[in-house]
Amino acid sequence: MTTLSHTSPHSPVRRSRPWTTRACRGIAALSLSVLPAIGHAIEEPSYSTVRTLDGIEIREYAPYTVAEVLVNADANDAGNRAFPILAGYIFGKNKGERTFAMTAPVTQTATPVKMEMTAPVTQTAAAGGFMVQFVLPKGVTVANAPEPLDARVILREVPPQRVAVIRYSGFWSQDNYNEHLNKLQSSLRAADVTWTGEPIYSRYNGPMTPWFLRRNEIWLQLAR
Repeated sequence: MTTLSHTSPHSPVRRSRPWTTRACRGIAALSLSVLPAIGHAIEEPSYSTVRTLDGIEIREYAPYTVAEVLVNADANDAGNRAFPILAGYIFGKNKGERTFAMTAPVTQTATPVKMEMTAPVTQTAAAGGFMVQFVLPKGVTVANAPEPLDARVILREVPPQRVAVIRYSGFWSQDNYNEHLNKLQSSLRAADVTWTGEPIYSRYNGPMTPWFLRRNEIWLQLAR
């Protein structure tokens, strides 16, 4: 969820100053506050839209890499608990003290659900909590990414996948989520398109973004 590299706007990583907890907390808080103003420039995983159905998109995502953490919290608090942990990793709490540009989205699903290797960048429901994921910049892989210093952070490769997506604005409320999830599922049923797994709730903006400017999405993975 903003480019921090001073070497090049296209460079995914740079050398940072020695890690401190206070510095990471400050940067994490700052990233949340400035995100709304520059959200249009934030990197996302590469995808192509292969079909549209009654206001929804069928997207084909290219492979990408995520950093993830499992937090024992409910849906409303999972992101708040996970963000400082994952922000710590991308802002330098890793071997080599490399700093990554932030990307979007951060997402979550209903609980419980089995975590699959194909799960997208997200906050994905898991028994006892939520799996929260940040996408790492293009060109970063599990093989070349620095090792996290926090053992709770896991790196994962996400293979190519196809998802059905509905996009909407508004508050991060359960009613808003339910309304659009029902529309997404109804459109897929009407088109005889089958999905698998739990819905993935994707958020692209920080909490300071006005509700009417927020980009929210719900993803459903499609059976091939």
